[in-house]
Amino acid sequence: MTPTPGALTEVLRTAEETEAFGARLAALLHPGDLVVLDGPLGAGKTTLVRGLAAALGVRGRVSSPTFIIAREHKPGRPGGVGLIHVDAYRLGDSADPLGELDALDLDAALEDSIVVVEWGAGLAERLTQRYLLVALQREHYSDVRTANWQWMSGGDIPPSLRSPGTDPASGR
Repeated sequence: MTPTPGALTEVLRTAEETEAFGARLAALLHPGDLVVLDGPLGAGKTTLVRGLAAALGVRGRVSSPTFIIAREHKPGRPGGVGLIHVDAYRLGDSADPLGELDALDLDAALEDSIVVVEWGAGLAERLTQRYLLVALQREHYSDVRTANWQWMSGGDIPPSLRSPGTDPASGR
């Protein structure tokens, strides 16, 4: 993804730095927030979620929910914030990806948890009025990653994430 105006950039040299970046992002998040993670396979999306989850203190091991689509992590302490970790990769193969995303009922989870959607760009941003987009890129033959991140308005799909020929207003 090409950074859009207003995006912040972090260079992450190791998996540990990627987890630490996730922990820093957790400090900015509140129940009801949506985080959309974009980036190719191996870019560090799940690694970032591990750091975010550790900072939130949620229960359970964080791993990619590729085959189950969504995994709920309950708060680890009274008054804590929960985490819903979604992998929307398989939804892209569906005839009705928006319908399948809607069937997960994530908008209800947004009330008291933070929802993080891997592979969600172009799809998940319709769930809320405002979301944090984090685009990760990994340098070839290296562990160095670049994270570009910014708050976006619901329904906004940065031009670099749109498919050719899509309508900028709807993303379709």
